[in-house]
Amino acid sequence: MKKLYFITNLRSGKSVIRQKLATVIDVFTAAGFEVTIRPTQARMDACAAAEYACLSEQFDLIVCAGGDGTLNEVVQGLMHSRQPLPIGYIPCGSTNDFARTLHIPTEIEQAARLIVDGKPHRFDVGRFNSRYFLYVAAFGALTATVYDTPQNYKNILGHAAYLLHGMTQLSTIRPIHMRIEYDNDACIEDDFLLGMVCNTASVGGLLKLKNCALNDGCFEVLLIRNPSNILMLGNIITALRSIDDDINTHDVLYFRASRLTFTSDTEVSWTLDGEFGGTSSVAEVCNCRQAVSICTAPEQLWRESDLDMPDVHLNDEGG
Repeated sequence: MKKLYFITNLRSGKSVIRQKLATVIDVFTAAGFEVTIRPTQARMDACAAAEYACLSEQFDLIVCAGGDGTLNEVVQGLMHSRQPLPIGYIPCGSTNDFARTLHIPTEIEQAARLIVDGKPHRFDVGRFNSRYFLYVAAFGALTATVYDTPQNYKNILGHAAYLLHGMTQLSTIRPIHMRIEYDNDACIEDDFLLGMVCNTASVGGLLKLKNCALNDGCFEVLLIRNPSNILMLGNIITALRSIDDDINTHDVLYFRASRLTFTSDTEVSWTLDGEFGGTSSVAEVCNCRQAVSICTAPEQLWRESDLDMPDVHLNDEGG
């Protein structure tokens, strides 16, 4: 019998996992897994739990139930392990950006069945100084707009909610002077309102990236210069709804890179996967290609050149 280590944040989102816990365990047991449950108790507890599961060499699969922050903690634990286990993800948070990108259902039982019916595929992980992120590292004013816009605004107004919430913050927006060095000695230096290093097709329900691959060893990098008025801010937010290779303008820069160094004169606050990532005046970001395996069926998200990438299969030895 294969063994599954189930890390769950019972407080994530609206605590919906509590009502579905027995159903999820039944799905895993029927699929031939012996389930060990580990409810998280505090911040970074999921990191320690995931690291333990890998080091113990007792388990074949880690399943994480929670929001993007909980998934980020699990990835931290895997990246600290010599033999990281595959991950199954049950999204229970308020944003669930990465689950949306991977087409993982937000209905809990469906997500559990996808884990046992699908198979793990490899995805890139970003390293940010000594920490890791799965889908986005970001700095700047609109970072708060993406994640702090009240949910009831988004439910009623949709896309317009971001613009309205951004307008309320316009008087407090301050550009950040940043020098950005990236692949092959390229360099950009300017005042930026927002910067994002992404490995996802969606961020906060606002940013929509086209033609992105999640396993190609490259990030999608978005930089937005400081707008001079509210009209320009509105145009920028509208442009974020659908970004592709032709988006580059004076105000919006978009390119791909695998390594970047961000240098500023002052300490800059960053978010990693939607959670506060600390402050730093120098941030070194690099892509760890195909560093983790996640159970899903995302073939449609890969570029044609990646379709021959080998899959990772679970077996009784945990490989």
